[in-house]
Parts: sequence; C-alpha cells; structure tokens
Amino acid sequence: MNRDPLVPLVASPLRHYINGGWETGATTGVSLNPSDLDDPVGEYVRADVRQTDSAIEAANAAFGEWSLSSGQRRADALDAIGSEMLARRDELGRLLAREVGKTLPEALSEATRAGQTFKLLAADAQRAYSEPVASARAGVEIDMTREPLGVVGIIAPWSAPLATAAAKIGAALAHGNCVVFKPAESTPACAAALASIVSRAGLPAGVFNLVMGSGRQVGARIVAHPLVAGISFSGSAETGTRVLQAAAARQARVQLEMGGKNPFVVLADADLDIAVDAALTGAYGSTGQRSTAAARLIVERAIYEPFVDALQARLAKLTVDHALKHGTDVGPVANAAQLERNLDYVRIAAQEGAQLLRGGRRLERATRGYFFEPALFAGEAEHRIAREEIFGPLAVVLRADDYEHALNLANDTAYGLCAGICTRSLSRARHFRRHVHSGLVTINLPTTAVEHHAPGGGRKASAYGSTDAAFWTAVKTAYVAS
Repeated sequence: MNRDPLVPLVASPLRHYINGGWETGATTGVSLNPSDLDDPVGEYVRADVRQTDSAIEAANAAFGEWSLSSGQRRADALDAIGSEMLARRDELGRLLAREVGKTLPEALSEATRAGQTFKLLAADAQRAYSEPVASARAGVEIDMTREPLGVVGIIAPWSAPLATAAAKIGAALAHGNCVVFKPAESTPACAAALASIVSRAGLPAGVFNLVMGSGRQVGARIVAHPLVAGISFSGSAETGTRVLQAAAARQARVQLEMGGKNPFVVLADADLDIAVDAALTGAYGSTGQRSTAAARLIVERAIYEPFVDALQARLAKLTVDHALKHGTDVGPVANAAQLERNLDYVRIAAQEGAQLLRGGRRLERATRGYFFEPALFAGEAEHRIAREEIFGPLAVVLRADDYEHALNLANDTAYGLCAGICTRSLSRARHFRRHVHSGLVTINLPTTAVEHHAPGGGRKASAYGSTDAAFWTAVKTAYVAS
C-alpha cells in the first residue's frame, strides 16, 4: 500500500483534484490550527467558476463508463479507500485534530468511522436494485430498477470533514454516480487528504473531483450548474434553504442535512449519574460542534437542583486545551467566527435574563487559539439561547413541571434532528420515542450516540429529502410483453 505522505502540507499548497489530476487555483488561502494560530495547517488553493465548471464537465464525461460499471468494480474501489483510511487513521486523526480542533481521541474516532463507512458502502455497491412488480394484466411483466442519478455535487461541513464526506461520497460512488466535492473552506487539508486516498483507488478520471473554495463562488456554481443532477448538502439551515431554492428553480434533486436544537429530557426517576454523563457528553463533546449535540436540557422539577449541581461539578473538572495535548477534554472551537458567535450568545442570554451558571468566557492557554469555557445557563423556553442553533459548547437547562410538560418543551422547536430522554420508566421511554418530533431518538444515552451504519435524518428545519438509495438513484420501470 502506498504510504507516502497524504498531502504536501508545507512544500506546496493543497490542490484541487480534477479529472484525475492535481491542479492549482486562482487564489490561495491558509488553513489555521484553532489550537495554535502560530502553527498553520497549510496553504490551499481556491477554485473559480471556470475551474468548477471544468470539474463538473469531467464528472459528466466520466458518468457513462462509471454508471455502467459492475458492482464489484465499485465495491473494490470503495473497499480500497476504506482500507487505506483505516491503515492511516493515526495520520488522518492528527490532521483532523489540528485543522478542526477536536481532541485527538475524538479525531481518531472520526477517522476510523470514515474508513469503516467506505467499507460498509462497498457492500451496498454489490446490491442489486431491481425487483419485479405484479402486473394487473395477463402476459405483461413489470420490472423496477434503480439507475445512477448522474453528476452529484457534495457540499460538506467543517464539523465532521471526514465522516460526513465519507458517507456522502461513498454512497454516491456506490450507486454509480460521479462526484464533485466541495469541502468547507476551513477544512481543505482533511479534504485533500481524502482526495489523495481516493486518487489511488483505481477510479476512472473524472469520477471523483475535489474543488476547494468559497460557498458563494464554488458552492453556488455547483448548485446552479445544469449538468449537476443532484446536490447533497450539510450545513446551516439558512444556507440549506438557499441551496433548496436554487436547486428547485431548475428542478434538480436536493438532499439537505441541517441544524438542530436538540432536547435532552431528564425525568425525576432517572439515574442521576447516567443522566449527567449523557448530558455532559451530548452537550459538550466535540466542543458542542455536532448537529446532534444536546443544547436544551429539559429537567423535571423534582430532580432539577441535584442535576444542575452535579452537572456543574462535572463541568468544573473539564480541561480545555490544545486538541493534541494529552488530557484535554474539550478542544478549541473551530474558527474565529464560531468563537465570536459563542460570545455573542453569552451576551444575548444575559440581556434576556438567562442565568449564567458556569463558563462562557474566552480562555487563554499556552498557545494562541480559539479556546472557550463551556457554558451552562438556566433559562426559559422563549430565550434565544433555547431556540436558536449556536453550534458550540453552550447548553441551557429548562425546568419542566412533569413529563407532559417536558415533552411539549422538547417539541417546541423549529428543528427536529435528535432528541434524548433519561428515565427508568419503560412506558415513558416508549411514549417519548413515539411522540417526540425528531428523526433520531436516544434513551438513556447521549444524543450524540448515533452510529454510521444506521439510518439517520431529521424533520422540520433539520433536514430535507431522502438520505438513502432514493436520493442517489433514479427509478426506471419497464413493461414487457411476455
């Protein structure tokens, strides 16, 4: 297996991968290390509209061959990508920790999950998407098949640059589509590392393309281009809405994975230690920068004070520091804009009357970085901190009178991605699972305790469109006289 360095981080800028070759760009930028701003990850190139068009045209030209390729050929390529990612998980994990600020254990876990996802999707590539349909007429056979959609634009977030990209790119390739991949502008090194591995998997030129740059230029062009048959987007609800509107204008297929303001309900009968562990992990793991993070902790009145006291005690023991430093529990937030957003919401919460119980300050460490002390508020359902997605290590505790009140509070949100409950009552757990308005539900587990091989998705402002084969393929129904 080729074990050369993944990407040239210092000697030359991180480059685009278009039509089977590496290209420079119109302009350049620098990927910063949020743990140490004096240790940049590397310089990268940005594409313009012309270069984005070139990638899309290359994908379109490659589609004829790849769409007709055998399931075994696709499976072999995906398996090779997954195998190299797993073999190099330490290298990928360190790169991810440097570029995003996840602690090294969290980054290694994501790198592992990304490799496993490619290998899992290799099995999907061999699955036959064909089934007979009974005809109402004698002498007629009906057969339904799924065929590749075409060129798919994939726009991935900075919060999980390996895992999300793996799920989307792997699914697109497994179903015979060609890919134009635009990563978040703040994670070019992770994207280039992934492209480096994909480039060695034996794909025909043009099947996979990487173009880096801004959403305003590169992302907008991918969404608007007439040769792009589908767009899979992960990011904020605001940007997702714009993507949906632009795609709908030309009737392109679109799939959106957006934000969440996820509730975690703690009932009076809950095991306090389990509840606090789950809340701590769900709200503050990965620096709170996960779409499934538990931002609203809804606690029944009888256990409210013990829960809040215990959670504050656990927060006091968390170490916020450099993502690669041994013993760090919470790394920096990913970028300057996110740090300022966190601080803005601390000010907003205070102005609206929420009580800051702990944290909420910028921290200084041995290195210059975007360090923020995890914040816990006591608030009310109408406070903005309890209603708007922040995407950082900030959580608000809401007091519930009883289970029915807690369920109503859980559903009182524009989002519907994930919801959790902690209780010893099987009947309450079953009722919550059935009646909470979310696509994912956890019981006595953190809201972030979801797995890559299980179906995901959300409701309301959290998601739009299918995430399974229905998105990546087009249905063809054939009627044959027998």
